[in-house]
Amino acid sequence: MICYTSTSIVIPIETSIILVVVAKAKTPELHVRKRKLLEPPKCLCLSALKTRKTITQMAITTVNTHTHTTTMLTSGASGRVRALFSVRVWRSLVMVMNALLILLLVPFRRRRQKNEEGGSQSQSQKKVMVPVKMVTWRKSGSVVVEQEVAVRRALAMRRVAQDDDDDGLNEEVVRDYSLFLTPRGDTIFTRSWTPNNSNNIRGLVLIMHGLNEHSGRYNDFAKQLNANGYRVYGMDWIGHGGSDGLHAYVHSLDDAVNDMKSFLEKILAENPGLPCFCFGHSTGAAIVLKAMLDPKVEARVVGAVLTSPAVGVQASHPIFVVLAPIFSFLLPRYQISAANKQGTPVSRDPEALIAKYSDPLVYTGSIRVRTGYEILRITSYLQQNLRKLRVPFFVLHGTADTVTDPEASQKLYAEASSTDKTIKLFDGFLHDLLFEPEREAIMKDIIEWLNCRV
Repeated sequence: MICYTSTSIVIPIETSIILVVVAKAKTPELHVRKRKLLEPPKCLCLSALKTRKTITQMAITTVNTHTHTTTMLTSGASGRVRALFSVRVWRSLVMVMNALLILLLVPFRRRRQKNEEGGSQSQSQKKVMVPVKMVTWRKSGSVVVEQEVAVRRALAMRRVAQDDDDDGLNEEVVRDYSLFLTPRGDTIFTRSWTPNNSNNIRGLVLIMHGLNEHSGRYNDFAKQLNANGYRVYGMDWIGHGGSDGLHAYVHSLDDAVNDMKSFLEKILAENPGLPCFCFGHSTGAAIVLKAMLDPKVEARVVGAVLTSPAVGVQASHPIFVVLAPIFSFLLPRYQISAANKQGTPVSRDPEALIAKYSDPLVYTGSIRVRTGYEILRITSYLQQNLRKLRVPFFVLHGTADTVTDPEASQKLYAEASSTDKTIKLFDGFLHDLLFEPEREAIMKDIIEWLNCRV
C-alpha cells in the first residue's frame, strides 16, 4: 500500500480589523473639531477622542481572529513549498493596503513636496546593483532587471561551453545555445544537445524544466538521450535561466505555454519528419500538459513524459481564491519573506542538493505573489480539463514527494482520455526524480518508454 502525506506549512497568525464609526455633530463648534481631525496625523494610531456630550461616542471595535491555515504550493526547481496564501501573508498585504488608504485620506501637498525633495536626492545617489542570484521586488526597476538578466544569460552561455570542456575531447555530443524573440518582445534562451553522428537521430525531445530552475540542470539526462539517438532541446521559460524577466517572476504561465508552442514549431521545422516528445518536470510538466490540450500541438507530438507534475495545487481556503487575483494584480512581485529558508528536501542525494542550491541560475529566494497565483490558475485549468488529454503520456512520481502531490498524478492517469498512458510510482522517492540516487534506473525507464513509440 502506497501512502502519501501532502505537504503543508502551518502558520499561526493574528489579524486585527479596526472599524471606526463617528456620529454626525449637532453643534457648529463641532465642524472646527472635524476639520482639525482631517489634518495629517502624527502617528498611525487611533486614540480616544474627548468630545462634547452632544457627540455620540466613537466606537472602535477590534476583532482579533486567531487562525491556523495550511496551503500547498509547488516550487518545482527550488524544491520548496511556500505558504503563499496563508493568513499571515494576507495580513501583511492588508496592512500595506491599509497604510496606503490612510495616506490617501490626508492632505497631499506637504507629503508631495517631501517626496520631490527626497526623490531628487535619491536620484543623485542612485547606484545600479547587479546581483547574481536574484533581485528583490523593491529593486526590480527596469535597469536593474536588464542588468540581472544580462548576468544570468552570460552565465548560461558559459555553462554550455563549460559542459563541453568537462566532458573532454572524446565528446560524442555537440552542445549549442540560441535565442529567439517572442511576439511579446521577450528574448528566450534555449539550448540543444545533438549526437555527433547526426545521421542516426531517431527522434526529438523538448525539455521543460521546473519552477525556479533552468534547462542546463538536465545535462546528464540529455546525454543519456543522445546516446540513444535523440536530439534534445531545452528552453528556459520566461524569468528563468538565461531568458528575459525578473528572476523566477512569472506574470503569466500562459506566456510560458505560448513560448513553448513557438519553440516547438521552430524545432519541428528544423527537423522535418522526426517524431517529437515533450518532457516536463513539476511546473514544467503543467506547462507541457496545457500545451498538449491544444489540438495543433496534439497533432505534432508523439507523446509526453511527466515527472512529479504540478496538477494538484489548491488554496487552503476558498476566500483566497477570490482575493488572490486582487493581490496578484496590486502587488505582483511581492515576495513572501516568511517562507521557509531551508526549503523542502527534494532529493535523497546530498550532493545533488548541494549542486542545486549552490547554482546561481537556480532561484532560491521567496516566491512572488503573482507566480504563486499563476500556479494556482494553471492547476485549476488542468483539473477541469484532464479528460481532454489524448496524447500518450508516461507519468512518474515519488510517493514521498512533499512538493507536488502523487495522488494528483494518479488522478491524471485515471481521468485522461489517452488510450496510451502509463504511470509509475517510486516508493519513498522525493520530488526531483532525475536527481535521486536511483536516477540511472529512472532514466532507463523513460528511454525505454520513448523507444517503444518511435
